[in-house]
Amino acid sequence: MVGIKDVARQAGVSVGTVSNVINRPEMVAEETRARVQAVISRLGYVRSESARHLRAGRSRIIALLVLDMSNPFFADVASGAERAAREEGLGVMLCNSAQSPAEEADYLSLFAEQRVRGVLVTPADATGRNLADFRRHDIPYVVVDRVLPSEEGCSVSVDDITGGSLAARHLLAQGHRELVYVSGPMQLSQCRDRYTGALAALREAGLPEGALRRVEGERLDVAAGRDAGARLLGMTPRPTAVFCANDLLALGVLQALFAAGVSVPGDIALVGYDDIEFAAAAAVPLTSVRQPAFRMGRTAADLLIEETGGEAESHRHQRIVLQPELVVRDSSISSPR
Repeated sequence: MVGIKDVARQAGVSVGTVSNVINRPEMVAEETRARVQAVISRLGYVRSESARHLRAGRSRIIALLVLDMSNPFFADVASGAERAAREEGLGVMLCNSAQSPAEEADYLSLFAEQRVRGVLVTPADATGRNLADFRRHDIPYVVVDRVLPSEEGCSVSVDDITGGSLAARHLLAQGHRELVYVSGPMQLSQCRDRYTGALAALREAGLPEGALRRVEGERLDVAAGRDAGARLLGMTPRPTAVFCANDLLALGVLQALFAAGVSVPGDIALVGYDDIEFAAAAAVPLTSVRQPAFRMGRTAADLLIEETGGEAESHRHQRIVLQPELVVRDSSISSPR
């Protein structure tokens, strides 16, 4: 690997002169500057950002650790975070915990070793132990898509209880009196909160909790949705309305129902959550609870930049909760049998 000493030797100047050419070119004579730049170009020298960070005591890299990189929702979150970081001359390192607390712990250790500027994280560990351990490294972090007590740090989330209620109210308004909730692991707070919101909507309608059956899967992806769809088809009585904890589950359910010749929305009305781009493009356009994912990512990054930048002394931890909205499409407009 070509170093600054190699450039200095080839150009016949001191290491300090090469450093000035790179960082303060106005301090170097034009002829010397041109000679050094020619050597830099010929040798392919690239300065070591990690070394600069160690000297300055501050990295220009923000880490973003998401639950599932294959979920377009998190791609939108990452886009918002990247936009805010780029405007401040910072970069974003995107990592995927794959919903695994163990992988999350490994990445948090890596971030500590690399002394990143800060971390944006959607926790996979429901116990909070991973973040508690990471807190000892004194690296600021913002929790994304989760509510965090403000004394522990900043968080940016969406009101998932309201979101679950919006989905269930919509299905009840179509005349359905029994619903099925298709969920990922219930230890994830999003899954629990969306279920809580749906139960609240049933209570408002004067229906018992038993009117909301639950199908819980191990993951929040399309394959888990197909498995859930097969289980729905075996239920007695077969449900007429299904609310899924995210759009990937809903798309998997839709695939399973189509494969079995079940009409959506004619036989079963279907609602998802997140309103990813594929929701509107599905074979039957999917009704979904929209989360402001881009705004969530940008807001979280803004908070982290504030906490780690020139305004750090005046920074106060905030717990920001954004509001969801229901986007109605063909998949849920039906009359119950």
